[in-house]
Amino acid sequence: MTVVHNPEDARILHRQIRALVDAGHEVTYAASFTAHGVVPRPWVTGVDLPRAAQRKRMAAVWAARRLFKRMRNKVDLVLIHDPELLFAVWGVRNRPPVVWDVHEDTPATLSLKPWLPSFLRPPVRFFARMLEGTAERHMHLLLAETAYAGRFKHAHLIVPNETWVPDSVTPPGDDRVVYLGWLSRARGVFEAVEVAKLLQPYRVAVELIGYADPQSRPILNQAVTDGLLEWRDFMPNDEALKRLDGALAGLSLLHDEPNYRHSMPTKIVEYMAHGIPVITTPSPRAVELVERYDSGIVVPWEDPKAVAQAVLTLRDDVRERRAQGARGYASARANHHWPNSAKRFVTQLEAWAGITR
Repeated sequence: MTVVHNPEDARILHRQIRALVDAGHEVTYAASFTAHGVVPRPWVTGVDLPRAAQRKRMAAVWAARRLFKRMRNKVDLVLIHDPELLFAVWGVRNRPPVVWDVHEDTPATLSLKPWLPSFLRPPVRFFARMLEGTAERHMHLLLAETAYAGRFKHAHLIVPNETWVPDSVTPPGDDRVVYLGWLSRARGVFEAVEVAKLLQPYRVAVELIGYADPQSRPILNQAVTDGLLEWRDFMPNDEALKRLDGALAGLSLLHDEPNYRHSMPTKIVEYMAHGIPVITTPSPRAVELVERYDSGIVVPWEDPKAVAQAVLTLRDDVRERRAQGARGYASARANHHWPNSAKRFVTQLEAWAGITR
């Protein structure tokens, strides 16, 4: 169940659900299909829920709770993906095992919620910490990052944000850079527009793929109208990844925010998996990955000129561009290929559900 994420979310649908289906399990997927304009994939049973967005969240939570009560005797296990859904499952008697997949540092993300007044953030952050502790005592947890382990008292299975790495890739080209992922101020949308302006005289196109928050959409619409860049809005992950093939480089322009300091930007692994160099700001996990495999260039925070210069450096050095792409691809294939973790994920859920093979 999710009422926050797009039903085509890469982690939920294209990794976890696909792994369960490939293992022979039947999956009912409760998500906001209508609200996102998405049709359920034929290999899941889709159940439509309202969407939780901005301050309008409780209607979706209550709808999920009603569904949970109705379905609790028909399923072996429930996997939830939003902290809001903790309220949908608590206190329900005779329920199946519930697993919370912890995608992010929930208290840290509050600084990124423009709809939450600043004076409410400290008490809500404190409440979020209490919520996590209560969840740990009453349900099973999966963690998307090793860094999240410090927030909990006990050890939990890490299911990292890895990706499907293709058997072969196209060498990086020289006329297009891409960004794949959520678009917001904290994720560098303003810098991306400035980079597009700087690269326009050099005939290097900038392509952005991903959902933009309400504050970013007018900026991107204007940039598209001005002919500065191409913005494709949200695309299903399997389709979006195809757009990475043959790009000059992939951009990760995160700001220095608490929620990003200990998280691995999935887009970096995806860029590497498709054999293109990475250009990233210096968030610690991103630097660790790029420098370990020599698969890209690290640029300063909020510095469009440095990003544009890195793009032009790679454009003018075909040998280094291809070498960085090849090193990134090899390391992604060896260390970040989703099937390496999929089996552990499925086996753990089967154990919690009491399913034996």
